[in-house]
Amino acid sequence: MDNKDNLAIEVVGATVYLGGKQIIKNLSWQLEAGARCFILGANGAGKTTLVKMLMGYSWPVYGAKVRVLGETFGNVSLIELRKRIAWVSPFIQRWSDPETTGLEMVVSGIESTIGLFRKVLPHEEEQAMEIMERLNCTHLRDQSMVTMSSGEQVKILIARALMTKPELIILDEPSVYLDIAGREFLLNAISDMAAKHPETTIVFITQRIEDIMPEFKIGMILKDGIIEAIGKREDVLTEENLSKAFDLNIKLMEGKNGRLWSMIQ
Repeated sequence: MDNKDNLAIEVVGATVYLGGKQIIKNLSWQLEAGARCFILGANGAGKTTLVKMLMGYSWPVYGAKVRVLGETFGNVSLIELRKRIAWVSPFIQRWSDPETTGLEMVVSGIESTIGLFRKVLPHEEEQAMEIMERLNCTHLRDQSMVTMSSGEQVKILIARALMTKPELIILDEPSVYLDIAGREFLLNAISDMAAKHPETTIVFITQRIEDIMPEFKIGMILKDGIIEAIGKREDVLTEENLSKAFDLNIKLMEGKNGRLWSMIQ
């Protein structure tokens, strides 16, 4: 079998401009199916633009190649492809109707829309409530998304992602607005999800070093739209690489749970 047949993501020579500004610069990247990969970078590094490109919401300049789940952009229905991808981001709810309820948002995962534009069917409601119970958020069923806390919104978006059996899950800074308790709940939920779905490719995007769990064995550091480091976790998450990425003198400590914590010297 051709090695490329086992790739969940293949990007070759991608440069992306937004608002006339170059955000991603000649980026090339391959990720095998079933991998757990982190993408780390400061604000403005190009992380979210990279996600938008993988989802087909932003396009690279002519000459680049973007291939996701075996489908080459330009030769695939993005609407159908997005149904195979679960995108979890605290920014998604901003694009939905403010009156969208928790149940409607969860069920919308079936069609990969942001919010639901039809009635919830009985079997969909049953499935959604089972998932919401596992995440301890059934009480948010009839509450509008706009009135939920950031932590509650993230729980709903994770439930939305689990409504289908996605081949690729993209976690786009899911903990950015969470307090310590909310973050730890979220990371435990992600760890559990990774253990129960070994066949699913998971990409975890963050600006926080301590959020990167030991399950994520490979990764990259982005800075100014360029890959500064890529490879195995232990080779990427070094004091030297992190200090360059954040323009700080960073020292690392490893916790008992295998996560790394940063100190500024």
